[in-house]
Amino acid sequence: MDKLEQYRQIIKQILQEHAQLSRNVDAVKIQLIFDSENDHYQLNYVGWEGDKRVFGPVMHFDIEEGKIWIQYNGTEDSVAEQLVKMGVPNSDIVIGFHSPFKRQFTEYSVG
Repeated sequence: MDKLEQYRQIIKQILQEHAQLSRNVDAVKIQLIFDSENDHYQLNYVGWEGDKRVFGPVMHFDIEEGKIWIQYNGTEDSVAEQLVKMGVPNSDIVIGFHSPFKRQFTEYSVG
């Protein structure tokens, strides 16, 4: 399996695991969005809690130029550490929700 396909599978696995752990409320649906053609991957909540609308991403990953970009992580877990444990080198992980200036102070790629 080439690196790109391996990264796609790793991201899907992480999102599926988090989807299984997520709250399961009948009126709030968990959506897994896998766009392998453009390499965008998300876990979203969509629905209602009483009269309050629930809509938004829980996690969002992109693959750009051979690197995994963590665009959003709304969980308490360090998905960057999870990616490393699954075999992704630090140099192929970008914390996209940090500014380029802040990224230089992490152990991961700046982009």
